[in-house]
Amino acid sequence: MKLFFYDLETTGTMVHRHGIHQISGMIVIDGQIKETFDFKVAPNPAAQIDDAALAVGNVTRDQIMNYPPMDQVYHQIVGMLSKYVNKFDRTDKFFLVGYNNAAFDNAFFRAFFVQNGDKYFGSWFWSNTFDVMVLATPALAAKRAEMQDFKQATVAGTLGVAVDPEKLHDASYDIILCKAIFDKVCGIV
Repeated sequence: MKLFFYDLETTGTMVHRHGIHQISGMIVIDGQIKETFDFKVAPNPAAQIDDAALAVGNVTRDQIMNYPPMDQVYHQIVGMLSKYVNKFDRTDKFFLVGYNNAAFDNAFFRAFFVQNGDKYFGSWFWSNTFDVMVLATPALAAKRAEMQDFKQATVAGTLGVAVDPEKLHDASYDIILCKAIFDKVCGIV
């Protein structure tokens, strides 16, 4: 099974207004981590930038505007994907895996491909996804009323995963938490 664990940091919460400034994750094939990645990316020039969103990720406008351009990062991502998937084989694709990705990240990631002139996102990824927030629900249903919220850090902590609050909202750290939660709730560890 080919899993594409990923997390995004964005310039806001609206996919048609905001853009991506960080894409991080890991490629896991048949349970083995094959590759990790952390791409900083200048957001789409047409994207609006919400300073509150940048504050969450602890980055500035100047920082993100000096990241590599999105077309360069897009080509790096496609190059990486091509090592593991034949986009012309309808039976060879990744499952997207993320925390709350079905409701948020997937739409931004698909839009990133479209913004780079690529309408074949589905050639790389299955349409169904592993949303780790949803997967964690049965494991924590009995404790849910005692939990302050169901954010990734809270879920990780409740499952016994160590969380460094100083590193939260950096996609490269958040994906490590996501994979740890996935492994616990899927019985991998």
